[in-house]
Amino acid sequence: MNTERILFKNYQSKIISATAAAAMFEDHMTVGSSGFTKAGDSKAVLPAFALRAAEEQIGITLITGASLGHTTDSDLANANALYKRMPFQVDAALRKKINSGDVLFIDQHLSETAEQLSNGHLPALDFAVIEALGVDENGNIIPTTSVGNSATFAKLAKKIIIEINTAIPTSFKGIHDILVPDAYPHRNVLPVTAADTRIGIDYIPVDPEKVVGIVFTEIIDSPASIAEPDEKTIAIAGHLINFFENEVASGRLTPSLLPLQAGIGKVANAVMMGFAKGNFKNLTMYSEVLQDSTFHLIDAGVMDFASASSITVSETCYNHLLNNFDQYKDKIVLRPQNISNAPEVIRRLGVIGINTAIEFDIYGNVNSTHLSGTKMMNGIGGSGDFARNAYLSIFVTQSASKEDNAISHVVPMVSHTDHTEHDVDILVTDHGLADLRGLAPRERAQVIIENCVHPDYKEALQDYYTRACERGGHTPHILEEAFSWHTALQNSGSMKQACPVL
Repeated sequence: MNTERILFKNYQSKIISATAAAAMFEDHMTVGSSGFTKAGDSKAVLPAFALRAAEEQIGITLITGASLGHTTDSDLANANALYKRMPFQVDAALRKKINSGDVLFIDQHLSETAEQLSNGHLPALDFAVIEALGVDENGNIIPTTSVGNSATFAKLAKKIIIEINTAIPTSFKGIHDILVPDAYPHRNVLPVTAADTRIGIDYIPVDPEKVVGIVFTEIIDSPASIAEPDEKTIAIAGHLINFFENEVASGRLTPSLLPLQAGIGKVANAVMMGFAKGNFKNLTMYSEVLQDSTFHLIDAGVMDFASASSITVSETCYNHLLNNFDQYKDKIVLRPQNISNAPEVIRRLGVIGINTAIEFDIYGNVNSTHLSGTKMMNGIGGSGDFARNAYLSIFVTQSASKEDNAISHVVPMVSHTDHTEHDVDILVTDHGLADLRGLAPRERAQVIIENCVHPDYKEALQDYYTRACERGGHTPHILEEAFSWHTALQNSGSMKQACPVL
């Protein structure tokens, strides 16, 4: 047993198995677990609880930072181990349970979960399960590849289980910047004035009396699925890079731009990769997740520093990072997500937010989470934290998808609204970019139709808008047709069935 990872000797007697730890949970307890986009998550206790729940009727409310890795969310969902889940999910099996109503899901802005826990707006935490690379001489937790909500969980939970993951090198110590904001009304400012500003300590404070178990693991994070840039994502990246180059030429930005934020996924990763091809230098990042593209830009000498709440990368990048960590250690920092996503800091730094949409409409309203308005696809994540407060709020998506372009991702009216037109500055598809700054709704509609819509749908969308304008209104719509494209997709498998001019 790697007891050298436990520098606080009183914990030596608390080493237990994952099965024993999972046996401590009781029905309807609320559990907070580390883990943010597959990084730094529970790899032993929660899987052991899923096995237990498969044999007996027991469930918990599970709160994390974001999604869990490996098959943990699937295993918990399939074992009926979850009554309620929050604040984020991307797992297919869990998604199915949520959409059937078997698991209740609370979709939150990722900056808000710790706030609501601290303010007593959510049930008290019975347990916290937190991954660590080790514990220091005072029993405090040294995190691994994410921070997420772990610092708040450790502070508020009645009992704590620590998973010590020996697969994470001890050299990761020092990359974390932990601060738990004071309670209201005594809260002070978060004095982050640049992406590389440190305001806290490099460990998570723990009351040793609350620690009831130490579990050892040796399992690396679940790798991110990073698809190679394709024709569409390359086109989106190209439009966006051209936009930024024009912003630099106009004097509104410098070649170092402002701190960048990017959502997760292949589109966001491809867009970020594109910055290596532009005339940019000394870039910084103030984001939620460090992806492959982050380290690619650091390696290319284009990015100087990156701040986030987790490291979520492909297997190849993960191995490279572990083997060459000294090259990156002074260029990255991981923070609690209520600081990485803090509106105060995002606004102060002038962060440029680049996030992914499922669909957007002719006025710039964005749906990031639902298919056809009812089926949860994935959580909103931190996109709202950044969109509302960014220097520039950018959303990207493909213009159309499926066989014969059966689905248009630009529609008359979004079937679910996550980000209103008031929080959206730039929209980009593979067909072009719409700059919505300073435009009234009717102007927005024309710019979006002209620049972002797939050619198969452009005439139909223009026809809809023209007829809507004949009815009048500040934001013209034909209510009886506004969702006809979604209805046609549901009934026939193609939005084209609702387009009278096609």
